[in-house]
This record gives sequence, C-alpha cells and structure tokens, in this order.
Amino acid sequence: MKSEKGKKVILIIDDEEDILKLCKIVLEKEGFKVYTSQVAKLGIDTATSVIPELILLDIMMPVMDGWEVLKILRAEDVTKEIPIAMLTAKTDFKDKIMGIQEGAIDYISKPFLPQELIFRVKRIFQEIN
Repeated sequence: MKSEKGKKVILIIDDEEDILKLCKIVLEKEGFKVYTSQVAKLGIDTATSVIPELILLDIMMPVMDGWEVLKILRAEDVTKEIPIAMLTAKTDFKDKIMGIQEGAIDYISKPFLPQELIFRVKRIFQEIN
C-alpha cells in the first residue's frame, strides 16, 4: 500500500454521485488523496491498480452489490489486505454484523455528518498503523 506524496490514499466505490462528491471534498480537505468510482467493476479495477490504503464501499449498487465487491477484493492477492469500510444506508444489525464477518473494518451508516466520516477514517488509519 502506498501514500501519494505523503497523503493517505482512499478509494470510494458508491453509485451515488452526490455521496462521492461530498466524501471526496471532505476527505481531500483533510489531506487525503481520494479516488472514486460509481461502478463496482471499475472500482475493483481501480483498487487493483492504485492499491489504496482504505476503501469505502457502498452495499446497494446496481449490477454488482458491495457484498460481491468485498468478496472479490478479499480474494485478490493485491487487495486482500486493504481495509474496507462499508458506507451504506443499510442499517440493520444483521447487515452490520455481516459486514464485519465478511472482513470489513467498519460500517458507516448513511446519512452521516462530514465530521463523523473524518473521525471514522482517521480512527481506521490509527488502528491499522
């Protein structure tokens, strides 16, 4: 995993353009380098080429949902160790537990405040370092 010019690299995979824009603005203001993808398959391709230090992954996406993306990323040698936090409107307890069981490091429920996103991302980086 690599940092770009001292910046931690984050990839956000979410089909909602507004969420991607908000997260990108908020996280870049905090000094992170942020890549985004609205399409799950392209997000997987970006993850394997960029090797981000954290992935924020939506669950409910068309064509390929976040659970499938998570399984694919965990099966690939180059992405299996990347921390992944689920970023989703699915707030059922069973979904949160499933996310953790499937290898997610955190579960961030939408809607969220920008301050919460910043706090959780920084906490994840503290945990993994």
